[in-house]
Amino acid sequence: MQNKKTFLTILLLCIAMTVRAQHVEVTNNVVNMGQVTFDSPAVAEFRMKNKGRRSLQIEKVYTSCGCTTVDYPHKAIGGGDEFTLTVAYNARQMGHFEKQVGVYLKGTTNPIMLKVKGIVVEEVTDYAGDFQYTVGQLKTDINEVVFDDVNRGDQPVALIHVLNPTNKMSEPVVMHLPRYLKAEISPSKLAPGRSGLISLTLNSAELRNYGLTQTNVFLGLFPGDKVAPEKEISVSAVLLPDFSNVKNTAESPKIQLSTTQLNLGSFGNKKKLHGEIVITNEGAARLDISSLQMFTAGLEVSLNKSRLQPGETVKLKIAAHAKELRQAKGKPRILMITNDPVMPKVVIDVMVD
Repeated sequence: MQNKKTFLTILLLCIAMTVRAQHVEVTNNVVNMGQVTFDSPAVAEFRMKNKGRRSLQIEKVYTSCGCTTVDYPHKAIGGGDEFTLTVAYNARQMGHFEKQVGVYLKGTTNPIMLKVKGIVVEEVTDYAGDFQYTVGQLKTDINEVVFDDVNRGDQPVALIHVLNPTNKMSEPVVMHLPRYLKAEISPSKLAPGRSGLISLTLNSAELRNYGLTQTNVFLGLFPGDKVAPEKEISVSAVLLPDFSNVKNTAESPKIQLSTTQLNLGSFGNKKKLHGEIVITNEGAARLDISSLQMFTAGLEVSLNKSRLQPGETVKLKIAAHAKELRQAKGKPRILMITNDPVMPKVVIDVMVD
């Protein structure tokens, strides 16, 4: 019985220490310093908050190398109080760096892990291209990301250059990321007039269906910034079906379209334009059109048959709506996914004046 009581006491203490550690909220566990000039100290700040009611105290701080020093509060931190840890890296070695910092709170055994990373260079250089899009209060070189021809398991990366045109320090953040997207910003903070790089990584294993998956993410000026339409960046991914096991394409279906560039002419005073494309199965097996999607709003399609036997044809009817197309960001396009191993993806460009 005594052993059971002792075990229970230890278990409760462990739970209490774990809960206590969880009461610390870290705004940013990873700080990317971006380009750092050689032999110049690079400083990163980690903002934290005691979310509990009781005070806490930092007992010790562990760094992964002597090239990193940490400044932190040595006094007790009251419940609800915010505090900052400042990490300095001496930047005496050229190239990429990634350093760990472990923060131990008094009465706990598991540290809060922080990370600083970046690249040491001889001279800091900014992106020399154009920032033609205004996204919220920031400027970018693109406002639409397309991950095209993705195979299951791929993890492609798209790059977005971003500029801080304001007169204040900014800490850009990509908001409303779905589980299949990850964003990293280098550097984590942008001084006025300085540029940075957003790396957007797609985890294709998290995509549910073949064909087109679309979402909108939002670029904020700082963590906790509000979502708004003017901060929107559209992201599209096209996941292709797997035909790696197909040995003989001569026995497969083969799609043939009358055109993949449909010119509907000018709207003029019209609100709607119409056109059609003839689809033929020129293969030796049944052609299945498993997905028919639009990249932008303003298009309407109609297909009365999605399974074509060899030699069969069908008409794809397309309508374009003037009002919606004028408000669309991207080019009007239609995506078709088929079981043709040679052409599993068909993109139809719709042109209007």
